[in-house]
Amino acid sequence: MSVLDVLKPEPPADEIRSEDEIKKKYRYWRIRVFYSMYIGYALFYFTRKSFTFAMPALITELGFEKSQLGILGTLLAISYGVSKFLSGILSDKSNLRYFMGIGLILTGVFNIFFGLSSTISLFALFLALNGLFQGWGSPPCAKLLTYWYSQTERGRWWGVWNTSHNIGGALIPVICALAIHHFGWRYAMFFPGFLAIIVGLFLINRLRDDPRRVGLPSIEKFRNDYHSEKSREDSEEVKNLTPREILVEHVLKNKFIWILAISYFFVYIIRTAINDWVQLYLMEEKGFTLMVAGSCVFWFEIGGIFGSLAAGWLSDTIFGGKRGPVNVLFSLGIIGVLFALWLVPSASLVLVSVLMFLIGFLIFGPQMLIGMAAAELAEKESAGTATGFAGLFAYAGAAAAGWPVGKVTQDFGWSGFFILLAICGVVAVGFLLPLWGKRAKPKIAIEA
Repeated sequence: MSVLDVLKPEPPADEIRSEDEIKKKYRYWRIRVFYSMYIGYALFYFTRKSFTFAMPALITELGFEKSQLGILGTLLAISYGVSKFLSGILSDKSNLRYFMGIGLILTGVFNIFFGLSSTISLFALFLALNGLFQGWGSPPCAKLLTYWYSQTERGRWWGVWNTSHNIGGALIPVICALAIHHFGWRYAMFFPGFLAIIVGLFLINRLRDDPRRVGLPSIEKFRNDYHSEKSREDSEEVKNLTPREILVEHVLKNKFIWILAISYFFVYIIRTAINDWVQLYLMEEKGFTLMVAGSCVFWFEIGGIFGSLAAGWLSDTIFGGKRGPVNVLFSLGIIGVLFALWLVPSASLVLVSVLMFLIGFLIFGPQMLIGMAAAELAEKESAGTATGFAGLFAYAGAAAAGWPVGKVTQDFGWSGFFILLAICGVVAVGFLLPLWGKRAKPKIAIEA
């Protein structure tokens, strides 16, 4: 059996007829798939962020310059963004448990190789390869969430899954700090690498692509979750789309995916700039120490957890499965809180922490729901490609939050920094407004 054979989707199993058995198996498989991909995606974050926390040791022990490490960080962001797009296309025609599991295993392997290296050229090679397989995490999760959870509940489940970013982001500094303190910087790469390999094997064992692989009906049929009679009819239609049809007909020709992708670019500039630059702002403008400023950024991540959960719940319940209103309202809120952080003269630790919590709360709402809306506004079979395409724009925004935002801040001061982010917020709102009333496309049953 070749690698390509392993990555081919499994054929559907014979459909179970007993309603009691269907309910029992659906309950079991939904929980199993969810906790597996949650743990798996948190581990992708481990292998993506471990380099960041090893950087100070690379400067002090190996004598690298900040500019050299900055180039490595940019290389990782670019390779990850490209990978997210390409892997989205691949994942739509792949066996997701092998696709996601193998991707996580390989990021672990390249983390370990990075830890065994000492030259800038090898660091660049292994970071680029790491980024190349980092994109094997998000698109499979988008497809799994689309197949196993229906529209009127998906926002809540997607919101809970999205907190894996924050859990991974909160745990990796602790793991890396302990590893560096006791064993040296190389172990800050080794430990996440070995954990990723173990969890990658776990994913291969635990995940299944969609309910039909285990003999269950589609999630829409099981929950009777159709938002129109047309969607009920379409859900029973079977299509076998080629990769070209998926990319061209259902993504590149879908104007709503383009609107979401462009808005994602500006949302990610804000998210990444806050994450990367605000600690320095608080030290220079508020007089905070490194530790105190870092504690404020911690509240940004905590706010993100609550924001993801709230955005999913609001879009499911208050807005009946529409993601547009929450995207617009949260984006408007970001603009106001950014100005508050900039213009409030107080250096109160409590006030700044509250504002950082609110920024995290508001930015992680659209950060989650834009990707989710991209999956829902495409055919179910093209969900991975749609989220990967939007992710490409998102990480272009993340790259723009590096040198371009730094240059604006250097030339125009922190006023320029906050005005630029506010402009990004306004542009994002402008693009998101036309999608206020859009709902998910009717979901199609797909041939193996």
